[in-house]
Amino acid sequence: MREKSEFDQGVLDIRRTARVVAGGRRFSFRATVVVGNRKGRAGVGVGKGADVAGAIEKAAFQAKKHLISIPITDKKTIPHEVSAKFSAARIIMKPAREGRGLVAGGPIRTIADLAGIKNLTGKILGRTVNKLNNARATMEALKKLKP
Repeated sequence: MREKSEFDQGVLDIRRTARVVAGGRRFSFRATVVVGNRKGRAGVGVGKGADVAGAIEKAAFQAKKHLISIPITDKKTIPHEVSAKFSAARIIMKPAREGRGLVAGGPIRTIADLAGIKNLTGKILGRTVNKLNNARATMEALKKLKP
């Protein structure tokens, strides 16, 4: 029996991919997972596997290897406005006053929640709906934060 991890995880995206072989198509799965301890550490990982459970497990392992520390103020928000771009994904995040909550959608909301940020305004500006690239843009923005 495994002990409980200090990190919570959330599945952002599961995609079915196919490769063509002589007998037809062989399917595999790609999972994008966010892990965080709700105290200022979070990471995003991608895993591929023959089944969904295996892909999620690999993605969680990768996410734990790519953890970053995020400075969070005493009001449970980020210290200053920040924006970032990753591939076609562009995002912007602004601190929000206490009691405002997470006013953000998609991957920004998931990552902020698992990182322990309680008050934040975020917006995905790019036209891409690719959750993986939006998550990576969010992580790039969080890396830019100065305490």
